[in-house]
Amino acid sequence: MKNIVILISGRGSNMEALVRARLPAKIAAVISNRADAAGLKFAAQSGLPTQVVDERAFSSREAFDDALATAIDQHSPDLVALAGFMRVLGGDFVRHYSGRMVNIHPSLLPAFPGLHTHRRALQEGVKLHGCTVHFVTPQIDHGPIIAQAAVPVHAGDTERTLAARVLHQEHRVYPLAIRWFVEGRLAVENGIVRVDGPDARQALLVEE
Repeated sequence: MKNIVILISGRGSNMEALVRARLPAKIAAVISNRADAAGLKFAAQSGLPTQVVDERAFSSREAFDDALATAIDQHSPDLVALAGFMRVLGGDFVRHYSGRMVNIHPSLLPAFPGLHTHRRALQEGVKLHGCTVHFVTPQIDHGPIIAQAAVPVHAGDTERTLAARVLHQEHRVYPLAIRWFVEGRLAVENGIVRVDGPDARQALLVEE
């Protein structure tokens, strides 16, 4: 059975979705860069090992990355899942987990990398918005795309209403993508992810 380490910074709703999905894998630990991350309480109540590697305790990004990698590697992870982990990770750290670290981003990448994605989507007047599960590479919010979920943008949408609909889809697509990983159904060919199996079409979920 594969080991998954989940990294969070806040409420950890995507971490909760992964726990509730009962994946065919062991969630070996939930680690946060913030001691006040609300998701740590849920993880502990679910019987999962938790740990804090407080970013404020380190004088450099490199020192923090080293400490975080040490904490993660204690659990021999097959996969590291970023679930609302709001910290830019250095290139050496990312390369250490190449091919075994994934992230979920609240936009249809490559559109709107970075922050404030829902605001920017509304400002640009896009008709479809959504979220993307991707392998993590040193380039922020840019890596081979595993799965996406799309939602229509309605005329009366605000950042809050749009974010809520996207988050609902995040909770659907992230467990699905990670299930494919732990089942050995993903292959990356020339930067493109191929999904093996009859449900591969679910690599794109669309809310009607």
